[in-house]
Formats: sequence, structure tokens, C-alpha cells
Amino acid sequence: MISDVTGSAATDSTAAAAAMKKATGMNKDDFLKLFVTQLQNQDPLNPQDSSQFISQLAQITQVEQAYNTNSNLTSLLNQGGNSMTMASVSLIGKEVKASGSQVSLTSGSPSSVNFNLGQSADQVTVNILNGSGSVIKTINAGAMGAGDGSVSWDGTNNLGSQLSSGAYSFSVSAKDAQGNTVTTTPMIKGKVDGVDMSGATPVLSVGNVKLSLTDVTAVSTGG
Repeated sequence: MISDVTGSAATDSTAAAAAMKKATGMNKDDFLKLFVTQLQNQDPLNPQDSSQFISQLAQITQVEQAYNTNSNLTSLLNQGGNSMTMASVSLIGKEVKASGSQVSLTSGSPSSVNFNLGQSADQVTVNILNGSGSVIKTINAGAMGAGDGSVSWDGTNNLGSQLSSGAYSFSVSAKDAQGNTVTTTPMIKGKVDGVDMSGATPVLSVGNVKLSLTDVTAVSTGG
């Protein structure tokens, strides 16, 4: 393990020196070679001012250290990205819960619309929306208790026509027995069946719904 760390540090240092030379045309080794050459060829009767060389060497060393720091930070960021990728892949087949107001529909099969109620409600209403934001299905769920809840959607619109497969938006409204508004929070729940790692943050597929890994709030093994 120690040799791995040492080897990695050496690799990062070499990469930083190469990056510095590409950007400035010189690294610390080049400066030392120039310094030695100048000392060998200086006029003995009029020697070079060694204090200037020491000052310049200190400056170029600071620059190279800055490149080393940047290289190490880049390496740490890459390791963090790899960890996030591995974490997202490990979620395939798991049940996740995330913030969001979308529901996946497979035509011909019912879907579960999920949400959370801040308190018990006397009447809960769920509206399914199309891509333009228009209500295409209204589900009156009746009374429900506080906490996580769900209603089943048969995949039809208000005319009874079966809708095509895809991701649909929804909204939830609720009122208590006195007619006061109850706080509602829409949620996405389902099994992860794929991961898109082409972007900066992995995107999980839950049926037809796409959600960012950072939106996931809970994970379970499912039934």
C-alpha cells in the first residue's frame, strides 16, 4: 500500500513538472541545469551574483509546488468521480426514493404515484399532467394518514383512454377536515434498472423516469 501511494505521488509530481514545462517552458530541473552551466562558464574575475540565483530558484520551486498541488487536487477530484460512478452502479436492482414529481408508466400496467403528507388529510387529489403541463387525469384518493403515501394510476386519462408508455408529471393537493391545505411533497420511488454515466453526475433510470444520483434520499433492497 505504501509503495502504491509513493508511486502515485511520483507520477503526479512528474505530470506536474511536465505541465509546468509546457506552460512556462522551464521546470526546476531545467533551471538547475542552466544554473550549473552558468557557474561553469562565468568570468572568474566577475562572478555571478549567487543571491539572485537563490531567489530565482526559490521562485521557480514555488511555481512547481503550485503545479504539484493542482495535480494532486485533480487526482482527488477524479477519485471522487470514480467513487460516485461505483456508487451509482451499485444501485442497479435496488429500490430508491428521491425528490421529484414524475411517475413512470408502462402502457397497460398500473403505476404508483408517490408522495408525503405533512399531516393527516381528509381529501387527497392527484393530477397527472402531460408534457405541456395540462391535467389529463384526476384521481380522488379520499382520506389518508400523515407520512408517505401513494395512489394507483391505471394509466388512462379522464376519458378512459389508455396512455402511451413514458414519464409523466404529477401534482398532489390535500386538505384536512376543516378545509385547510395540507403540505404535500411529491416523490419518485421505484427500482433502478440503468445508469447513464456520460455526464458529470450519474443519472439513474427508474422505469421511464430519469433522476440524478444526488436527488436520491433513500435506498432499500426492495421486495
